[in-house]
Amino acid sequence: MLMKFKFFTFALCTFFLGGSVCANSVSNEKHGYGNGKNTDELNRPTDAVAFNEQYKKYDASSMTDNPDEILLTFDQGYENGYTPKILDTLKEKDVKAIFFLTGSYVKSQPELVQRMIDDGHTIGNHGMTHASFPDIGTEECKNEIMDLHNLVSKQFGYEMRYLRMPCGEYSESSLKTAQELGYKTLFWSFAYVDWITDKQPEPSAAFDTITSSAHGGAIYLLHSVSSTNAEILGSVIDCLRGKGFKV
Repeated sequence: MLMKFKFFTFALCTFFLGGSVCANSVSNEKHGYGNGKNTDELNRPTDAVAFNEQYKKYDASSMTDNPDEILLTFDQGYENGYTPKILDTLKEKDVKAIFFLTGSYVKSQPELVQRMIDDGHTIGNHGMTHASFPDIGTEECKNEIMDLHNLVSKQFGYEMRYLRMPCGEYSESSLKTAQELGYKTLFWSFAYVDWITDKQPEPSAAFDTITSSAHGGAIYLLHSVSSTNAEILGSVIDCLRGKGFKV
């Protein structure tokens, strides 16, 4: 009788939740990531700290575990002519960054992608078409990740292992899907408005914003379409190192 009752409960769960076991189901509720302005005594955004705690079970993080480190990452949706200068600066300063690429970038800029790899940087997955993962089904989500993964693997012999959710939009379900595909999802604990190409921030103000936000374990999100970033990057790296951080 007890076995029949358990089967009946499972059947109800399957019927009402479209085949998923209710006790183990994960949410597809859409969230837009943001680390907020509140900081703790270590200058870390409190929302980023909370995100790490909540989603570490899915290998998702917005900061690293190294309190001495600041990790520079760049989102690459299209090329605006500044990436070579950024790569030159990173090479000069002996900095290894993560470049999160879309499918269109990989297809249109193979020479720059190859240079990133040759210079020792990490190539990350930013979705084949930059679609918002919570807005598409699980299979489409897998295709967004793996179509780009396989393209980069075939063209460059490189196996990507880090993912940044397009648009910074995620759900618990999409985080779990990425993990099941062998990916670690990286968000960020610092970003600023640097991507509007015809309204670039003034270099000295951008420098102050970036350097004053420094904190241990920081993941910086920057865009290489920014002329300001290309101009100040070397000075930013020097300043962060002067504060005692490994960049």
